[in-house]
Amino acid sequence: MNIDLSGKNVLVTGGSRGIGRAISLALGESGARVAVHYRARKEEAERVAGEAGNGSRAFDADLSNVMACESLFSRVLDVFGSVDVLINNAGVAIESPIDSANNQWVPIWDATLDVNLRATALLSKLAIAHFLKKKPEGGRLIHIASRAAFRGDTPEYLAYAASKGGMVAFSRSIARGFGKHGICSFILAPGFVRTEMAQDFIDQYGEDHVADDLALNRLTEPEDLAPMVVLLASGLADHATGTSIDFNAGSYVR
Repeated sequence: MNIDLSGKNVLVTGGSRGIGRAISLALGESGARVAVHYRARKEEAERVAGEAGNGSRAFDADLSNVMACESLFSRVLDVFGSVDVLINNAGVAIESPIDSANNQWVPIWDATLDVNLRATALLSKLAIAHFLKKKPEGGRLIHIASRAAFRGDTPEYLAYAASKGGMVAFSRSIARGFGKHGICSFILAPGFVRTEMAQDFIDQYGEDHVADDLALNRLTEPEDLAPMVVLLASGLADHATGTSIDFNAGSYVR
């Protein structure tokens, strides 16, 4: 199947590295123009945008800041004219042991929810308002959650699991509430993926510990997820709206 996304504008948060980078490059290869969001890695983001081609551009924003989220979406619209697909990929995973002091534990929860859930919700809200003006074609939201939303995580990452679980409920509500307006919403739920964000856990527990949990014989790479995102962005899978697609190498099977 050859998927052609020519003429489509896609905003990818956290697009400078890891899963976001792989997604951005795959979208570009399929013809999309990509808004590659980054927080601090300007050079990497600009490099990804250049490799994605098709007039792709890098855009900075601190997604923990409400005004920065609003500014990000506005700037993308100013430059691209429209957005057809929003991919909420950016996220943080901050260790927060249950026995830590409340004045340490609560700020980590706030920081995690600010980026993983509130930014996802706010950018989606802005995208939905934009999509509603584009009837009948609407638009698509793709949220990169985690298997942790379904099977849970270790006690040190309660906030991370909770934020991803909230993302799932949010996506399903959008799918049910706005489908007749041409707006579809999907969850992609990976397990461990070989990225910088996962490296701390791998360093702590060892890659063998992670790999032993898999049904396959290798750890998932960012490039393994990208084709599914391209398919969801294309509109060819719209009747799967509201669904959560597991991409965890068989480490959690529902």
